[in-house]
Amino acid sequence: MSLKLHRPTPDGLEPSPVETDTRDWRVQLRSRRWQPAKLENPEIPGTSPLLAVLFFVGLGALTFVALLIGYGSGFWG
Repeated sequence: MSLKLHRPTPDGLEPSPVETDTRDWRVQLRSRRWQPAKLENPEIPGTSPLLAVLFFVGLGALTFVALLIGYGSGFWG
């Protein structure tokens, strides 16, 4: 059994040529057909990384405080 990739041609399927560029192994994993679209959304401005980190740190701290109060008061104990 072979895992060769075959590309369509007018005469049928032909094996893809072997790329000998071994400097970057990621090149061998990329498909020639894959052209990813840019992820732009003009309706919503981007969030700053600092604000995102602060949000999740605050959410974690709030969860920790809620657990402390819940177990401390015997609500979940």
